[in-house]
Amino acid sequence: MTRYIRRAAVFCALLLFALLVNATRVQMLHADAYDDNPANRRDALARYRQPRGDILVGGRPVTGSRDTGEHLRYERTYTDGPLYAPVTGFASQEYGTTLLEHTEDGLLAGTDPLLQPLPLWNDFTRSRNAGGNVVTTIDPAAQRAAYEGLRSRKGAVAAVEPSTGRILALVSVPSYDPEPLAGNGATARRAWARLNGDPDQPLLNRAVRRTYPPGSAFKVVTAAAALDAGVVTDLDEPTDSPDPYTLPGTTTRLTNTSRGCADASVREAFTWSCNTVFAKLGVATGLADLTATAEGFGFNEEELRVPFPVARSTFDPTMDRAQLALSSIGQYNTRATPLQMAMVAAAVANNGYVREPYLVERTTRAGGGTVSAAGPGRARRAMYPSTALRMRELMRGVVEEGTGTNAAIRGAVVGGKTGTAQHGIGNSGTPYAWFVSWAQGDGDAEAKVAVAVVVEDAAAGGRGISGGGTAAPVARAVMEAVLKR
Repeated sequence: MTRYIRRAAVFCALLLFALLVNATRVQMLHADAYDDNPANRRDALARYRQPRGDILVGGRPVTGSRDTGEHLRYERTYTDGPLYAPVTGFASQEYGTTLLEHTEDGLLAGTDPLLQPLPLWNDFTRSRNAGGNVVTTIDPAAQRAAYEGLRSRKGAVAAVEPSTGRILALVSVPSYDPEPLAGNGATARRAWARLNGDPDQPLLNRAVRRTYPPGSAFKVVTAAAALDAGVVTDLDEPTDSPDPYTLPGTTTRLTNTSRGCADASVREAFTWSCNTVFAKLGVATGLADLTATAEGFGFNEEELRVPFPVARSTFDPTMDRAQLALSSIGQYNTRATPLQMAMVAAAVANNGYVREPYLVERTTRAGGGTVSAAGPGRARRAMYPSTALRMRELMRGVVEEGTGTNAAIRGAVVGGKTGTAQHGIGNSGTPYAWFVSWAQGDGDAEAKVAVAVVVEDAAAGGRGISGGGTAAPVARAVMEAVLKR
């Protein structure tokens, strides 16, 4: 009898050992496969079992969570959803996450290891941390001024603090309300179909994910390159520029919309936006120097994140002289995001140095303790400080007596540059209206804000197409909002 008991015990031990081996195999070798299996809903149930952390603007949450009482218990809610959608993105049980909701998902959902009181604590206790909060750099007054300034016109606004790189406004119009996408039912599916079928692409973040020909706003870069290279030493000296100007190696003639551009000085040409002067100036500066300056401002940078990725702004380093002439006035295949052009204006205001832009000021635990904090990123020189000083002169002239007078603010020093960018097959599209600018309040030691505005449908409502007439008033409203703060 003892022998049979011993055999039974050994057999049971073997069975137990086999179970342990199989459990180890499943947990160590096949865990990822089971985690990724669509039939496994444990992570989803755990993810939505508790409220999501919040995204804060101006110290107040612009997101929330609603208890639905269903298996996926908590759904995301949004305050002023269309206003802040280009910042928050959406968090959907059906369609995932975008923008800050995506890049900060681990912290907001409570799964970030930094939220654990001790390393591996949650692995042993099987607990889940409350979602943390994300504090943004957005100025609510500037954000609203940009959104209301664009009204129903397609376009985008980006505003940054020149000395730090803090993003103060990020607006894209048309926008959308992220809240209908939050659930997983028919409402979310209808909203998803409607937004994706809209030809105006409301889900596209035009401020950071779309690039445009910058048009004459790019003349800031061209002028800086010419000054740095020593091609221009006197802003008031005649440039011997013809009107019209024949592009090198071609019979194509470039003309101006302004009068008096023939042989104009750089100051006059910048103030009144003479294409012929700057096309010739770009060719004289040369491709190598103009490319180096453009890249100093941030063009051709591959990895810019704020923290979500920003589309690459481009300046072609392989052009011939005719193409260079067109690129020097922001045409040909030169492309820029509104955020990039805000960085251009910020570099002028910040003595020639560009700060990497950032959108998250700090992240915190649910109780308020800081998890991480941001600060000014690395500074990159875009131009010599002496060049930046002269560029500020030129940009002030545009606002005080040139094409950008609609951006003037009483009691403040404002510099700007208008732009009208052609696009489409044979330049058949409605031109984009640009305005880039910076503002320094009375008594301030430095500029407080740099802004870029682009309006896609600048002719809507019967208005003329111009950066000064369409985009400059929007920039002025944003700058006033920041200076009043």
